[in-house]
Amino acid sequence: MNLPVGYFKFHKDAFINYQLNRWHSLGFTRKEDIEKVGRQIKTFEDYVRGFMEAGDEALAENRIMNAAFYYRAAEFLVDPDDAQKMPLYDKFQELFYRGFADAGIERHKVPYAGSFLPAMRLAPRGNPTKGTLVAFGGFDSFIEDFYGMWSYFADAGYEVIAFDGPGQGGALRTYNLPFDHDWEKPVATILDHFKLDNVTLLGVSMGGYWSLRAAAYEKRISRVIALPPVYDWMEMAGGFNRGLVNQLLKMRGLMNWMVKMKMSNGKLRHTIKQALFLAKKSEPIEAVEWMMGMNKEHLHSELVNQDVLLAGGEHDAFQPPMLIKKQHQALVNAKSVTVRIFTKAEHADQHCQIGNLGLASQTLLDWMEKH
Repeated sequence: MNLPVGYFKFHKDAFINYQLNRWHSLGFTRKEDIEKVGRQIKTFEDYVRGFMEAGDEALAENRIMNAAFYYRAAEFLVDPDDAQKMPLYDKFQELFYRGFADAGIERHKVPYAGSFLPAMRLAPRGNPTKGTLVAFGGFDSFIEDFYGMWSYFADAGYEVIAFDGPGQGGALRTYNLPFDHDWEKPVATILDHFKLDNVTLLGVSMGGYWSLRAAAYEKRISRVIALPPVYDWMEMAGGFNRGLVNQLLKMRGLMNWMVKMKMSNGKLRHTIKQALFLAKKSEPIEAVEWMMGMNKEHLHSELVNQDVLLAGGEHDAFQPPMLIKKQHQALVNAKSVTVRIFTKAEHADQHCQIGNLGLASQTLLDWMEKH
């Protein structure tokens, strides 16, 4: 499929505008519908209501995939405590797999930690098998979100296995598995289940961190792609002293109060509540601890000895290029390291190359075929 090209001004708020572009770039929405929702948004509640109405309208017109992704977009900003969240997830799942009933998607429940990881497998299409790509998303994505990318690699001759790890998508919502930063554990389980070796591992968004953590410990991974890397959140904190932050985290009452005060900001409130939801925690300070758990000491970049691709956008507001540079420097034992910074001129300078996922997919494919 041809993925849309262009990063548009759907809304004046940068965070909302990114989310609207996100749903457009994934390839299963209509630009005119996104523009209509964008015009209605003044609050997060407007955003949720607008996408639910767009989903209802698309469903009434039998535009199944449009409806699926509009309900998915609504679910994204619904508060985890809201009774609408699970029904919206279930509706997205039902419509997505109904819409792709003839696409050859194999659905798997992979046993893990007394429960299951949801996985989808796409067989290589029309070419001899070139290898296997194992892939996953990040902080708030589902494997179904990136079907346009997974399909791109399957069309190019790769077997694609995408899975929701602990804390993601159905692993959390359906199978009750909270997040665990030690991503080598779910990756090993997926490799065991599908009897895989010599794979390429792709982590999207915060998944870029978990892909490198997995590669440090799991050597059935031969090539690893971080789109983009995190490396260590504290490396973005400028003059912050890591020791001081660790001391503050020990002052739990004060830190909880400080984080709660900051949660008056709607975007930060969403991030904190989402992190608590994914990790199955309750106190705001635990969301901070969860984020701080992604750090260079835990990552063990020095253990990564595979071919590595670090890719990101020059204007990524969430995981900026400075983290790519630091991650590159830390990969002292990698077999090879390739860095690709996408630009505004390519319509791919934003987080996860929203604006030109087709170019990102082709760039990753070219790299895989050279390594």
